[in-house]
Amino acid sequence: MNTADLGLPVDVPSTALFTDQYELTMLRAALKAGTAGRRSVFEVFTRRLPNGRRYGVVAGTGRVLDAVENFRFDADVLRFLREKDIVDEETLDWLAEYRFGGDIWGYPEGEVYFPGSPIMRVEGSFGECVLLETVILSILNHDSAIAAAASRMASAAGDRPLIEMGARRTHELAAVAAARSAYVGGFATTSDLAAGFRYNIPTVGTSAHAFTLLHDNERDAFRAQVDALGRDTTLLVDTYDVAEAVRTAVEIAGPELGAVRIDSGDLLLVAHRVRQQLDELGATETKIVVTSDLDEYAIASLAAAPVDAYGVGTQLVTGSGHPTASMVYKLVARAQSGADGAPLVPVAKKSSGGKTSIGGRKWAARRLDGYGYAEAEVVGTGPVPEDLTDRQLLVELVKGGAVVAREPLDAARDRHAAARANLPLSATQLSRGEPVIPTEYVHGGSGS
Repeated sequence: MNTADLGLPVDVPSTALFTDQYELTMLRAALKAGTAGRRSVFEVFTRRLPNGRRYGVVAGTGRVLDAVENFRFDADVLRFLREKDIVDEETLDWLAEYRFGGDIWGYPEGEVYFPGSPIMRVEGSFGECVLLETVILSILNHDSAIAAAASRMASAAGDRPLIEMGARRTHELAAVAAARSAYVGGFATTSDLAAGFRYNIPTVGTSAHAFTLLHDNERDAFRAQVDALGRDTTLLVDTYDVAEAVRTAVEIAGPELGAVRIDSGDLLLVAHRVRQQLDELGATETKIVVTSDLDEYAIASLAAAPVDAYGVGTQLVTGSGHPTASMVYKLVARAQSGADGAPLVPVAKKSSGGKTSIGGRKWAARRLDGYGYAEAEVVGTGPVPEDLTDRQLLVELVKGGAVVAREPLDAARDRHAAARANLPLSATQLSRGEPVIPTEYVHGGSGS
């Protein structure tokens, strides 16, 4: 099996063990009870947005499709389950033949979402759907958290490009997924070559302080870099004295110098000084790139500074304080019996502490105001009101076990830009607030 054909970022035997043990023990018990084949509907949603956030961003959908397609229990995986006595032989036999054959609907990647939005709906037998809970949540929770942070940063940056450079601040595989999500959220490039190789995201990078320190002096380091990479390279100018470094950089590269990078100090003050110096030296087209522990608030504070691009690492790959989207995967409807064609009945957990959920197979639509901007997220069961039929949000992703909605990553990136632009203007505010539009519920039966 060629994992590249399956769209996997690394060579792994399967995604089947990217799961929690209780998925398999539930399957084992359901097989014994004769209920594993009962038609079921699971939904992914979040009960609330992270504190202060005004909208969420769907990201990771494409990776979910890859994971579902490669969810296979091969010989090594089955041997592990047998040796650890996790399931019995009947369950092992069932797993050996496992192929997801159901349907998946969801918000298309890049779309925004709100509390209660049915971000993804997974339908099939209980057995085949329940196994996918952890891997789906793992991908969507991580990727959506990163994309939401990226979106806020992109909004704060305006027309200035953002560089994703957080690979060294997270797990090596999470770094690839983070770069992908950042691109969906509005970042222009990544420093991570694995992300560039896997997802065709534009990559950038020049040098670090170590390259300057390697040489006897800064002049030798700059000359070596310009000789190797050309005059349009980006020179790092804050290893020693910034003003002296800028002067040396222009002397060596000339006014054709591509950019200088500032990685420390009072970025607002230093950027103004560097811009003035570059202009006085005739390097009026040389750009200024700033890095150094930026987040959306720091980016916004530099809006009036003569900065041309931002490089963001730690805060991006950790979701800027919210590393998960807190999505859950819940059974919301199941067949009344195991008979073919048995009608669906809504089911839902009832508990205190804010963990209740709403049963029923759901649709979602976004109602617009008189100016064409979103004014409400409408979630319902049963028939869709006529005035919302052309505003429905869920699209078919998997039909009968076959992926039907793969798309280029740029499509998700463009979709997000359009979706964010369609929200009320207050969505771009960085101050803490409630979701920018409310979620309204319409009840009309199971929706079977």
